[in-house]
Amino acid sequence: MPTIVNCPTCKNQVEWKTENQFRPFCSKRCQLIDLGEWAEENHKISQPMQSNEPLNEEMLDALEDEFLQHNKFFVEPE
Repeated sequence: MPTIVNCPTCKNQVEWKTENQFRPFCSKRCQLIDLGEWAEENHKISQPMQSNEPLNEEMLDALEDEFLQHNKFFVEPE
């Protein structure tokens, strides 16, 4: 039985499957609306980072690489 989720933007029901490149969103439009909300700082992480260790450039690069691996919609098509 497929998993059904609500699109975070428009609340339409979306089937959660690997073929849906916009999941959890229903479309590219809803995905971009959500990205715009983050860019306008309408969405925020509610808790500060828990680590006492300051981030250095190497750590930031590693975090960015990991993020891009899991969020392919930020990568230009080859």
